[in-house]
Amino acid sequence: MSMEERLAKVFKALSHPIRIKIVQNLLSGEKCVCELLQFVEFSQPNLSQHLKILKEAGLLEHRKVGANMHYRIKNEYVKDLLNIAKTFIIESQKTERV
Repeated sequence: MSMEERLAKVFKALSHPIRIKIVQNLLSGEKCVCELLQFVEFSQPNLSQHLKILKEAGLLEHRKVGANMHYRIKNEYVKDLLNIAKTFIIESQKTERV
């Protein structure tokens, strides 16, 4: 897979508001799927599908704890990526107003 294809996969994974919400919730640390369900308005199977997409893009990793699956951000660069995107949006809005 080329670098361009990998980048597209990461950005595609982050292109859904619910997946961004999931990632933002995981920035504070590892969480069980049962905890993540509190932050989204979807069923557990739907949440699991979103988590799978984020994991396949390399943004998340998981581990099994008893009967529960726990997810966490794979590395600190995910946080940097979101912060850069937020800064880009804020700065773009400033130039639109001028």
